[in-house]
Amino acid sequence: MPLFYDEDQSMLEDSAAEFMKTEAPVAHLREFRDKNCPDGFSHRLWEQFGEMGFNGIMASEDEGGLGMGLKEAGIIMKEIGKNLAPSPFLTTAVAGVEALNNGSKALRDRYLPGIIEGKTVLSLAIDESSKHRPEAIAMEAKRSGNGFQLNGKKQFVIHGISSDMMIVAARTAGSAGDKDGLTLFAVEKETKGMEMDAVRLVDSSVAAHVAFNNVELTADAVIGEVDQGQEVLDRLLRAGRVASAAEMVGVGTGAMKQTLAYLKERKQFGQLIGEFQGLQHRAAHLYSEMEIADAIVRKAAEAVDAGVESAELLVSAAKAKVGVTSNLAVREGVQMHGGVGMTDEYDIGLYMKRDRGLSEFFGDSRYHANRVAQLYGY
Repeated sequence: MPLFYDEDQSMLEDSAAEFMKTEAPVAHLREFRDKNCPDGFSHRLWEQFGEMGFNGIMASEDEGGLGMGLKEAGIIMKEIGKNLAPSPFLTTAVAGVEALNNGSKALRDRYLPGIIEGKTVLSLAIDESSKHRPEAIAMEAKRSGNGFQLNGKKQFVIHGISSDMMIVAARTAGSAGDKDGLTLFAVEKETKGMEMDAVRLVDSSVAAHVAFNNVELTADAVIGEVDQGQEVLDRLLRAGRVASAAEMVGVGTGAMKQTLAYLKERKQFGQLIGEFQGLQHRAAHLYSEMEIADAIVRKAAEAVDAGVESAELLVSAAKAKVGVTSNLAVREGVQMHGGVGMTDEYDIGLYMKRDRGLSEFFGDSRYHANRVAQLYGY
């Protein structure tokens, strides 16, 4: 599998780069942060994503999408990261659509048209603690008449307040840690019994702590099969982890470019600081690390798209590697900017905040490094 882009993928990259640069630059994030927007993103920008065709990237052509894969979705995610564009693309167009692709046609018919147009937003209610631990899901979904009743709590549901539908992972059998017994549900925004507490995260995105109190659902809300939701959840997580890793590559690349530009314009002792050998060595090291991270994320996306046996291992290796590398990029950026790197006037601090939020989403570098060891049999 080649790690370079073919002609169509290169065209997509050019299109996404120009769109983000024009319609969703870093200044766009500042605008919504300073307005204290309750959703944390622009619904108009989300519609523009739809007009560009981006939102249908993972949906089949028969259902109005582009029928592409994670490698193409990663191209868009990388450009989102470079520009810190606030959008529900990751939760909705990638992870959410991947779950729906493994659900019923009725659910796809209900939600895909709105997602593709940029009018529908999805959120993911998976984690039940402050850390990403999908293997510890314990929320109960018990039989109730012809449907189910949900009780429990979910934490840090990104876009939970502004989403039209929430994908909820709960237990219809077994206990936390069991592979069998999980079921995924599509829960509409207006469903009775949900209480949400909005929280603004460090990168200005908005999440929600959600309490489910006797939430009644019909059997039509099930995504996939009852008690067999682990397979759908695994597909959702693989897609989300690769896409979030691609966005982190974009964040690290964007931070690095900001830093290199600063090294070429800032003078000290009558000399450009980029001419100092110590900073040149650090910049060269950062560049090589970002190239390695980009390569493994592309490899992971290709492996998932191709369904190869090593895909699960590559996904966690990619998330672990880019977690460390993106963090290196933003830390080096702040340090090489000097004191001004700590001020809000410069964008480098915004990249550091986005990196901090993304590092936790779908599992941080330590979680995935440990997972790599487990997959190797340790």
